[in-house]
Amino acid sequence: MRSCVVNKLTIGGGAPPRVMGVLNCSPESFYHDSFIPTAEIHKKAVEMIEQGADMLDVGARSTAPNTQAISGTEEANRIDAALKELDGTGFTISVDTMNPWVLDVCLKHEIHAVNDIAGFASKAYVERVAQAGIPAFVMATDYTPGDAAGLDATEAALATVVKRCEAAGIDKYVLDPGVGIWTPQRSYDDNWELCRHFDRFCIFDRPLLAAISRKSFIGNLVGREPEERLAGSLAVTMFLLQKGASIVRTHDVKETVDAIRVYSRMVDAP
Repeated sequence: MRSCVVNKLTIGGGAPPRVMGVLNCSPESFYHDSFIPTAEIHKKAVEMIEQGADMLDVGARSTAPNTQAISGTEEANRIDAALKELDGTGFTISVDTMNPWVLDVCLKHEIHAVNDIAGFASKAYVERVAQAGIPAFVMATDYTPGDAAGLDATEAALATVVKRCEAAGIDKYVLDPGVGIWTPQRSYDDNWELCRHFDRFCIFDRPLLAAISRKSFIGNLVGREPEERLAGSLAVTMFLLQKGASIVRTHDVKETVDAIRVYSRMVDAP
């Protein structure tokens, strides 16, 4: 598997599993307890890094279905304020936005990657990323986030994403199969199938992102609200590591780091 280097952090290619901590600046988030006010961003970032996060993913708008929409201006103002709190820390930072104009605001700060759930479907967005020369986490998407339903459609969408990266001259990227309920066409069973066959996406020879933290397909199975889905999230995480995930995006850094340490000890044991 090829590796992807983000601010000297190697992902994939034989590197140990990495952890991406979620810095959520959106009060509309499906997981309300994860919201971090601007005044607490720096403290939370330091806490996550001390707990073992390799990098931080900063986002300012919720992408969960049926979530209250916000304007690009509001998203830009929120993420601008959050990134100001992180400037000068030296932490490895990605920004979770699919808005080209918001990305322009982010690029005024010390960021090292983008996280685009729209799969580079926006020509303006991918051009900005290419011009900035920064790596990307790119989700399986044809036209709108998560519109690929099922294994075959997801593989095809990832193939499209790869072509978009190649056309833009972007060679540093991590693929995200896009587990989650993004559209009405997606079912909980679709997501379990993506997880069960996660290793299928290793055919692209790129690092894979596991982004399943506290998502609704887990809640549906165990009958728990987001605040009580940690155990289920860790169980899925361990399985996805076996299936080839190179980096885990999580709200729960400490617990995820501990689980990965146990997993690594088990698979590395003589």
